Amino acid sequence: MGAHSSVGSAAALSPFARLEPSHKLFVYLCCVFVACLLLGDIIGGKTITTPLGPISVGMIPFPITFLLTDVVNDFYGRRGAQFITILGFWMAVLAWVILQISTGLAPHESTYFTQAEFAKVFGGSARLFVASIVAYLLGQILDIRVFQYWKALTKSRHLWVRATGSTVLSQIIDTVTINVIFWRTTALQPWDWVWAKIGREYSIKLVVAISLTPAIYALHGVIVRGLGIEPEAHESR
Repeated sequence: MGAHSSVGSAAALSPFARLEPSHKLFVYLCCVFVACLLLGDIIGGKTITTPLGPISVGMIPFPITFLLTDVVNDFYGRRGAQFITILGFWMAVLAWVILQISTGLAPHESTYFTQAEFAKVFGGSARLFVASIVAYLLGQILDIRVFQYWKALTKSRHLWVRATGSTVLSQIIDTVTINVIFWRTTALQPWDWVWAKIGREYSIKLVVAISLTPAIYALHGVIVRGLGIEPEAHESR
């Protein structure tokens, strides 16, 4: 009995046991955010065919990062959103460094990828990281500020206004920056091709941002009613 009691007491005193549901949720949100951010960077060099023309497959995970930024911004405030932004930045830098090192190492004869194949896929992704990091930071900073502005202006009402409004504006900066830096400067695509790609991708992002509105409300409801976590109060104006 004493042994069981001591084990139970030790478990109760462990750092994980002391985590509140809001802390655990924040960890999950950070993990999914970073995973989508890095995957978007790694696969972003591939384009696919759509009715509007070719777009990057990086657009599959990236909208999730903006959705999660809005959720963190709403429930954990400006500081929480800034924390997840800086966390994503340093994880992207770490991935970039590892890609550079692994690409530079000479392969063994038993390698599955040839050096040229590996360098084209992951070496190109490393260059894409530079463009992506710049676009990411500019887009996130704008997203966080615009979200908090609309939240304060509407006094925490009309969730769709601050969520959609912040994403729509931040995606302009993100889309233009990454396409100009990577596809024009690195891939040397002509300007007309680059601007056409920007127009296509932003149009799709605009549709996605609006389409994600029900998902934002659903996730918001799950967190409030399912986990009992309330959003942080809006900033005073």
